[in-house]
Amino acid sequence: QVQLVESGGGLVQTGGSLRLSCAASGRTFRSYAMGWFRQAPGKEREFVVAISRNGGSTYYADSVKGRFTISGDNAENTLYLQMNSLKPEDTAVYYCAASTRLIAREPYEYTIWGQGTQVTVSS
Repeated sequence: QVQLVESGGGLVQTGGSLRLSCAASGRTFRSYAMGWFRQAPGKEREFVVAISRNGGSTYYADSVKGRFTISGDNAENTLYLQMNSLKPEDTAVYYCAASTRLIAREPYEYTIWGQGTQVTVSS
């Protein structure tokens, strides 16, 4: 099965940008539906964006629509999350995850998770 490692988190000011990476190994990430989730302290894990197993469909949470973009590089076997116009409420640990479903938007639908990367947006 695929293994996932996130990177690219950090500290950024309000309005800034970050690009998160999710490096896949073991299998191509295109064999899975992929998603990005985030979890802030004291809160439940929250859906951010998902892309279908065939890459043909994407779904964004309303809170990030128009600011975040999911993409993938087949040659690098890496999934990306471009985050623009960041807000303090985007502060969280961000996780990428893989699901054997065609598309998935709930955490329980994902069986493979990375270790997470911290994103902190200062006001």
